[in-house]
Amino acid sequence: MFSSALKSFTSNISANYTISSTPSSICGAWKVYDGKKKSTGKAVSIFVFERKSLEPQAGGFGPRSSSSALKKVHEEVLARVKKESNLLARLRHPSVLELAEPIEDTRSGGLMFATEPVTASLSGLLREKDDQEKAGGVAGRPSRFVVEEADGQLRRRELEIDELEIQKGLLQVAQGLEFLHESAGLVHGNLTPESIYVNAKSDWKIAGLAFAGPPDTSDTPSNIPPISLSEVLYHDPRLPRSLQLDMDYTSPDFVMDSNVSSAADMFSLGLVMLALYNSPHTSPLKTNSNISTYKKLFGTISSAPSPTNNFLSSRPLPKDLLSDVLPRLITRRPDQRMNAREFQQSRFFDNILVSSIRFLDSLPAKTPNEKSQFMKGLPKIIGQFPRSVLEKKVLPALLEETKDRDLLYLVLQNVFKIIRTLPTGRRAFTEKVVPKLRENFLATKGAATERDAAKEAGLVVVLENMELVGESCSGKEFKDDILPIIQLGLESHTHSVVDKSLGCLPTILAVLDFSTIKNEVFPVVAAVFSKTSSLGIKIRGLQAFVVLCGGSSSSKDDSGDGLDGALQASKITKTSNNAVLDKYTVQEKIVPLLKVMKTKEPAVMMAALAVFKQVGRIADSDFLATECLPILWSFSLGPLLDLQQFQEYMALIKSLSAEIENEQVRKLQELSSTSSSARNNDLMNVGSTDAFFGGNGDDVGENDFERLVLGKGGPSQSASSNMLGDSLRPQPQRSQSSQAAHPVFSWSTPASTANGTSTPNSFGQPYNSTLQATSSASSLGNFAALKPTPPPSSGFGSPMANGFGGMAPMQPSNPWSTNAMPPTTTQNYGRPANPPNQSTFSIPPPNSTSPFSQFSIAPPPSQNQSSMQSQYGKGLGRPGVQVNGTMTANPPAAKKTGLDAYESLL
Repeated sequence: MFSSALKSFTSNISANYTISSTPSSICGAWKVYDGKKKSTGKAVSIFVFERKSLEPQAGGFGPRSSSSALKKVHEEVLARVKKESNLLARLRHPSVLELAEPIEDTRSGGLMFATEPVTASLSGLLREKDDQEKAGGVAGRPSRFVVEEADGQLRRRELEIDELEIQKGLLQVAQGLEFLHESAGLVHGNLTPESIYVNAKSDWKIAGLAFAGPPDTSDTPSNIPPISLSEVLYHDPRLPRSLQLDMDYTSPDFVMDSNVSSAADMFSLGLVMLALYNSPHTSPLKTNSNISTYKKLFGTISSAPSPTNNFLSSRPLPKDLLSDVLPRLITRRPDQRMNAREFQQSRFFDNILVSSIRFLDSLPAKTPNEKSQFMKGLPKIIGQFPRSVLEKKVLPALLEETKDRDLLYLVLQNVFKIIRTLPTGRRAFTEKVVPKLRENFLATKGAATERDAAKEAGLVVVLENMELVGESCSGKEFKDDILPIIQLGLESHTHSVVDKSLGCLPTILAVLDFSTIKNEVFPVVAAVFSKTSSLGIKIRGLQAFVVLCGGSSSSKDDSGDGLDGALQASKITKTSNNAVLDKYTVQEKIVPLLKVMKTKEPAVMMAALAVFKQVGRIADSDFLATECLPILWSFSLGPLLDLQQFQEYMALIKSLSAEIENEQVRKLQELSSTSSSARNNDLMNVGSTDAFFGGNGDDVGENDFERLVLGKGGPSQSASSNMLGDSLRPQPQRSQSSQAAHPVFSWSTPASTANGTSTPNSFGQPYNSTLQATSSASSLGNFAALKPTPPPSSGFGSPMANGFGGMAPMQPSNPWSTNAMPPTTTQNYGRPANPPNQSTFSIPPPNSTSPFSQFSIAPPPSQNQSSMQSQYGKGLGRPGVQVNGTMTANPPAAKKTGLDAYESLL
């Protein structure tokens, strides 16, 4: 609401308008506040006059007067102020400040009225420019003029006064003077920079009509009282200077001739022009509001502005202004001055930019053909306009013409060119362009209307500039305002519009979030792809799928399969992976759309190939193997593909197959590494000798083995001769509760103990299992025949007796048997093992009785022993034949004689 200065005011304006808390500028005696109408949100400027500004300054000089006389002066000033507002309400012209709410009195005696939005007065801008120049340039000091944004934040207004701004502003002021002089029949009387306002569109508007009145030569009756020069020329020190006539810009017609005419305003306009180029930006006349000083300045040629002294300007003036305009404005004789109409036709305004602005101002009155030609030629000179003119003057004027559907596409082309040129284009786009886009494209969305070719042409222009739109909008603004326009293009029945809409997907991915893309963009694209009958749209839809999967829409970037790991840097930069579809949507939505695609045109097939390249980077190997590869094989066998296209399909198929194979091998390797030890143990158990031969490790197998090696005919046979003719006795069988015992012979390899250690020898040292047994020939040459001795009742003894007195041949054992080496250190009977010097089988001393001599050779093995050896040899890998489930020896060869008969022993 109001600031503290406005709290005492109560009026209709304060009730219907929202007013900023601080003034945006101060123009003379008026404080200007930004405001908005509560019902419509229309922006206005609120002019507030405080009655306390009329009070004399403390310590001021001047004649003392009675309170009644001072009150009378104040009433005259208030009447003059009200006159200004009343004239604004009566005068309607583009170059005259537009009144929005008439002036109102307040209980505290203040005044206020509302006008169109203004930035500042021309006097304020010139003071700002002086401060910038003193500070060292435009960037030396920020602007003092601020504006309150919609969110409550304050932003400084960027104000510029360059050559084109001056030309444009003076032209508009001249147009306003022409209206006052010729149409309204008034003389402004006090045309100064303080009475010229610059609105939000950078247009210069005439105000300050407190001293306006009809000219002396007017014959038209008027209810506006004439200007009383005797009163207005007198400077009252009790009043602020801003409420009195400024003699620094007054024509000599008033002061020296006491003549009121329209030519006086043209003289004042010349002084305003000098102030624009002067430094500081003030009038060259310094009168100090004194009539005598004024007359003295014009009493000599050197002190009065003239061409000979550069019109008292401290800076060089433009050539056309110096030679053609100012000599016909700042002249002593009123009849030698040009009028407002002639001023507008001077060479000072003869350039293409000013002429374009003048044409733009009168654009509503032009014919459609003239408008079209102007819009087509405007892009050529847009770059020559100052940025402030483009933003505040040209852009708003063009946006007003968007309601003409025939010019919509031409207007939008110029609008986007201006947005691209402006450094503040993003703000201008969101504040000014977006509302017009919604008004033109979304206002009638959903209505059953016929095809509008002009509207679609404008929509194509918007879609072509979508990259610029994405850069100028935030994500929320794009989603709320721009995405519906893109969806409108996707739903169009014109293929070119749909094509342009699908081409906007890279911009959409860079701006919108994943959820919006998945739920709002992809369904529309999928619907367009599945329903279209155009091959071009079909291909564009496939390219859209590539983009949605994280790839690039450019075909040259997708020439390779993309699965070899050699990605180009440019390809990586063009690929958007910020917001792509998830794996589920790719596998369950996109691939089924490709699967049911019926067309087999080569261009469509190659576009589908690019989609599968991206799918191969996202989908699982199982899905690729079961779903994608069959589709690829089907597409690759299309009858319309040439050799190169078929090879590209095969390259992708091979690449995907290799990836699937590598993935499966990796999985199997991981599984085998975790369970290899357990499976190896299981395999060893399954592959044991007992399982292989069907044995179960019980006593039945051992009895069969004993009968086989001992040559007994049945279980009752207790002894037999070994292959050397010695008698062998079997060991007594253990009880069922004890561990199965194996026969131990003197030539057997010592068995390991249960805990993995060897049985100690007679010296108390473990037997070394690496010692090799002596050959049969050397053993037989030194010792008599071996005789088994019955095992003692205490258990198995050490395999060697009496130390290393002799080496016995090792008994062949079955390498596949798991019971070949039973534990021998501890018996199951609870008694300790035999002493080390006792053995179950011992070697007799050399002088013992033997059927053979000490150095004789034992006879050849008997028939039973030969059969036993042949049968036993199968366990060592010798060839044999299995008959009826029993292993039998191979057919006997020819009978050997001599030493060959002892070959089996060697």
